[in-house]
Amino acid sequence: MDPRMWHKVAAVSGVAALGLGTYGAHVFKPNNPTYKDVWQTASLYHLVHTAALLAAPITKNPTVFGGLLTGGILAFSGSCYTTALLEDRKYSRLAPFGGFAFIAAWASLLF
Repeated sequence: MDPRMWHKVAAVSGVAALGLGTYGAHVFKPNNPTYKDVWQTASLYHLVHTAALLAAPITKNPTVFGGLLTGGILAFSGSCYTTALLEDRKYSRLAPFGGFAFIAAWASLLF
């Protein structure tokens, strides 16, 4: 895969992060306010790791770094968005795997 493709992945992810963040801030009104915090956490991690994707082409292993960040966004933020939207913690099962993917992505920069 062309390392510059990660900029396109970051663009799509950035659009999604901003759209979902805006929805969460202005439209999302859960019955239980705790889920608003879950949504905000998902949005924060989504946006921060999307910005990090922009660095993928200049890393030693862009596919590893970009793939782990993308997987982390999907697993962590995706499961948090779903949990908040459906107001049901059973949908949070993938979040720890996403967190580990984020950690592994950052650790991959050491090698």
